[in-house]
Amino acid sequence: MDAFATLEQTIAKRLRADPGSSYVASLAAKGRAKIAQKVGEEAVETVIAAVADDRGAMVSEAADLLFHLTVLLHHAGLSLNDVRAELTRREGVSGLAEKAARTS
Repeated sequence: MDAFATLEQTIAKRLRADPGSSYVASLAAKGRAKIAQKVGEEAVETVIAAVADDRGAMVSEAADLLFHLTVLLHHAGLSLNDVRAELTRREGVSGLAEKAARTS
């Protein structure tokens, strides 16, 4: 099992845990907006590390970002497989063409 599959299993289990015993459960208890806020914070920290060209911090912050994004996806009833399916759907499509095809 890869690290992402393990992460998803752990998050799914901890979402059902007591908020007093699990960071994931306590974050989920605060609602989706709070989870989304954490995703935004981690994204900004990842960008700051990238601009500073701090590779170690970039890896660490990207891991935090992916963790919180996975919590957000699961809280919404989605998974990384849903993201994989979307990426597969976009395969072979120009990024410019894909962006132009999106509805505003």
